[in-house]
Amino acid sequence: MTRFNLQPNPPNPLRKRSIRHGLLGKMALLPLVAATYFMVSGGPYGIEDILGGAGYGIAILILLVLPFLWSLPTALMVGELASAIPADGGFYVWVRRAMGPFWGFQEGWLSLAASIFDMAIYPALFVSYLGKLDPSLTAGWGRFGWALLVIVVCAAWNLLGAPSVGNGSMVLFVLLLSPFAVLAWLGFWHGFAFHPAVQWTQAHTQGGIAIAIQVAMWNYMGWDNAATVADEVENPQRNYPRAMVMATILVAVGYLIPLGAMAAAGISAASFSTGDWVDVAVVLGGPLLGLAVVAGGAMNGLGMFNALVLSYTRVPMAMAEDGMLPKILARCNRHRVPWVSVLLCGTAWAAALSMTFERLISIDLVLYGSSLMLEFVALVVLRLREPGLNRPFKAGNLACACALGVGPAVLIGYALYAARAEKIGSISALVLAAVVALLGPAVYWLMAAPLARQRRAASTAIEPVVEYGGES
Repeated sequence: MTRFNLQPNPPNPLRKRSIRHGLLGKMALLPLVAATYFMVSGGPYGIEDILGGAGYGIAILILLVLPFLWSLPTALMVGELASAIPADGGFYVWVRRAMGPFWGFQEGWLSLAASIFDMAIYPALFVSYLGKLDPSLTAGWGRFGWALLVIVVCAAWNLLGAPSVGNGSMVLFVLLLSPFAVLAWLGFWHGFAFHPAVQWTQAHTQGGIAIAIQVAMWNYMGWDNAATVADEVENPQRNYPRAMVMATILVAVGYLIPLGAMAAAGISAASFSTGDWVDVAVVLGGPLLGLAVVAGGAMNGLGMFNALVLSYTRVPMAMAEDGMLPKILARCNRHRVPWVSVLLCGTAWAAALSMTFERLISIDLVLYGSSLMLEFVALVVLRLREPGLNRPFKAGNLACACALGVGPAVLIGYALYAARAEKIGSISALVLAAVVALLGPAVYWLMAAPLARQRRAASTAIEPVVEYGGES
């Protein structure tokens, strides 16, 4: 039976050291908004499969409804917990504090397992747009080589620290959205000048709608990732709720305006798939705009991967500081970056580069959805067990906190149903995801729990010498 630790985690010298070091440089509000934007969206790149599977009318409806059922509840939950418990490790720390070390470890395990499949998607997007520039660049082993280069570059970038990633995200945000600002203007102008027939509806299959919803969920997920670097953010109690609201608006607007412009321009949605923004840009604006969209697509994959390296690598660090993983994973460089965790995670992400986009999304949604549900449970448990916890931002009363997880739970259930036929080779994608998830308890009892006991025993053994000056 799991023993819940209802008290806050005991003071940890490694974490205290990291906090003091982190004061040397932290992310301000706007870099946090930009980094959050890339952790969740990264612009219209990647939504082509929504349009191709559902058509303009249903695609826009999906992108309008999902923020209220999927994004907003998660953003409110993150806003409350990140401002109340601003610690590196984010969601892992929340669940551990609410429900004890066993469930905290499962949260970390599920999130890191999901990252292995999630993080392989962004180098694939980078390669897809690069191939639009010159197919020979991504032919044969070139495809894998470019994807691997994205991992190496982002790992090196992250070693420079969180402020470097946040500031770089601001630059990439402007650069990758600039071509879409031009493309959207041209689309609306074309519609106003030539009055083409707007193709709001198109023939679609149940499978096409299911893929569209899954891709839209993936394009709207990741709000909790920003919370794992709370110790590296200026005034997190104030900035996290503000960043969640600002990023939510930016993401939704960044999806809806380009789709509306393409519908107004009379562009057919039937053939849209990943990478087709380039072809549309060439039709409406010529080769130079197409080249700019290619460059933006490459920056999209790079920027999303770079921001998520920042997020995911803090989870093993926090778990190592709590004795759940080998302590070497908590080692940081002079920029407060857990460099061992960056290298280990980068290696794991490189191993998943060969899987296809749709299969990656199916597995990612199962694992991420499970971890997200634990976070909603933690929100309610902390309301009940720590009513006096200082909450600079509060997502409504207790009934509202309980209701926040309903929409995401329904959508996750639908994603599970829709992915029932997906296979990785001869293995069901859902079965593979379930096996990965169920390995979490086994790894906890075989590795994490013994490590934690050894760390506690060692700390107890040296405590009399440190505190009382006893005999060695």
